[in-house]
Amino acid sequence: MSEGSIQRLVVVSNRLPIVLNRDGDGWRVEPGSGGLVTALAPVLKDRGGLWIGWPGTSAQEGLDAALKSHEDSIGYSLVPISLTAEEIEQHYRGFSNEVIWPLFHDLQSRCNFDPSYWTTYQQVNRRFAEVIIENTGPGDFVWIHDYHLLLVARELRALGFEGTIGYFLHIPFPPLDIFIKLPWRAEILRALLDYDLVGFQTMRDRRNFVHSLRTLVSDTGSCGRGQVCDLEVPPKQVRIGAFPISIDFDEFEGQAKSAEVSERAWHIHEKFPNQQLILGVDRMDYTKGIPWRLKAYRDALKRYPDLHHRVTFVQVVVPSRRGIPEYEQLKVEIESLVSEINGEFTTQGWVPIHYIYRSLEKAELIAYYRTAEIALVTPLKDGMNLVAKEYCAASLEESGVVILSEFAGAVGELQHEAVLVNPYDVRGVADAIHRSVHMDPSERHARMHRLRKLVKRHNIFWWVDSFLEASISRNLDSFPVLQEFTPNIDADTA
Repeated sequence: MSEGSIQRLVVVSNRLPIVLNRDGDGWRVEPGSGGLVTALAPVLKDRGGLWIGWPGTSAQEGLDAALKSHEDSIGYSLVPISLTAEEIEQHYRGFSNEVIWPLFHDLQSRCNFDPSYWTTYQQVNRRFAEVIIENTGPGDFVWIHDYHLLLVARELRALGFEGTIGYFLHIPFPPLDIFIKLPWRAEILRALLDYDLVGFQTMRDRRNFVHSLRTLVSDTGSCGRGQVCDLEVPPKQVRIGAFPISIDFDEFEGQAKSAEVSERAWHIHEKFPNQQLILGVDRMDYTKGIPWRLKAYRDALKRYPDLHHRVTFVQVVVPSRRGIPEYEQLKVEIESLVSEINGEFTTQGWVPIHYIYRSLEKAELIAYYRTAEIALVTPLKDGMNLVAKEYCAASLEESGVVILSEFAGAVGELQHEAVLVNPYDVRGVADAIHRSVHMDPSERHARMHRLRKLVKRHNIFWWVDSFLEASISRNLDSFPVLQEFTPNIDADTA
C-alpha cells in the first residue's frame, strides 16, 4: 500500500465506544469504559476515521441523531450494527462468553459448546463484514478487535474485500492442550489466516497460536523469534506479532495532577489516616480472582497482626454481565467474603475492607490510584490488565507498589519492578502484601520510578505505531489529526 493511498483508520469491535441511556424520548450518549475504549479512543480521536460496532441496543428510533451529536465531540464517525435479541444472546452471551472467554482463560470446565452458538456466531461475523464493506473504500485500513470477531476477515474475503485487514486479540490465546478442546478449532485457525496481520498481547500467546497452527493446520511454514514474524501459508504470507497494549500515559498523569483529583485524593487520605491503602479495581468476572485475593488478605491479617489498623483494602468491583447466574453467584461469594472478613477483624475505628460495587468516575478512580500505596492486581489470567499501567501513570509521588499476578499479560513488561505472585497461592499473596507494606521507601521509589518510565515510553501511541508499522509499514502520523476539526461547544452535554 502506498502512502498516498491511505485513507482512514477503521476500528471494528463488538461494541461501539459509547454507552446509551434513555433521556426522555431520546438518547443520552456517554463515553464507554473498559480496556479497549481506554486504549483506542485517544488514538482515533479527531482523525476522521470510523468505529464500527453494536451500539448496545436493538432500538433504532433517534439513534442516528444521538450518535451524530456525539461524533461532533470526538472527531470520528460511529457506524452502528443492528443485532436481534437472539443474535445478542447466542453470539455475545453464548459463543463469545460461554465458549471463547472461559476456554481462552484456561477455564474449559466453564465452557458450553452449544452448536447453535457457533451458527449464530458465524452469522453475526458475516453481518459485521457486510457493514464494513458498505462503509469503507480503497486504502482504508480495517482493524478488527477481539474474540467476538475472529471470523470477520474470512467473511470479508468471501465478499471480495481486497484491502489490508489487521486483527488484535485482547485476551490470551491458550496453549494447544486447551485450544484443541474447541470443536471448531480448525475453522477458527483458518479464518485467522485470512487477516494480513494477527496480533497478540504477549510472546507466550503468539507461541501458543503458532503451535496450534502447526499441529492443526497443514501447509504452514516456520515463524521467526522476533516481535513480528512472517508465516508462510501458501499461496500467501501472514504476519504474526506480539504487541503489548498500553494506555495514554500523559493523559492519566495529567489528570492525576489536576486540582479535582488532588482534592479527591486529599479527602481519601483524610478518611483513612495513618494507614496504607491497598487497592483492587476489577470488572466483575471469575477470571479476576477476587475471591482468592480476599482470602489472601484474610490470611495476611491472621498471620500478621501488625497489619491491623495499619492497612485498609479498598476493593472496587465494576458491575458486568448482570443477569447471568454465574456472575450473580460470584457477586454473592465476594460480598459474603467481605462481610466475613470485616466481621472477624473490624475494631473501633478500623474496618479492614471497603467494598465498592459500582463504576467510578474517572477522576474518582485516578484519585484512588494516586492515594493507594499498593495496587493488588491478581487476575487468574488476563490478556494484559491496564489497571496496573494506569496505577503507575497516576503514582506521581512514585511511592506505590504493584503486586502483580504472574498470569497477567502485563507481567512481560513489569516483571522486574512489580512484586510477582501466583494468585492461587493464598499464603504467597499474603506474604507479598506484608512485604509490600514494609518495603523501604527508597526501594518503593526506585521500583515505581522505573515502572513509570517504562509505561510512559511504551504508551498507547507506541502500541498503535508498532501494529501499523507491522501491518502497513506506516505509523499513526499516516492518519493525521484533522487540523480544521472544531468540536461542538455543546458536545459535553450531548
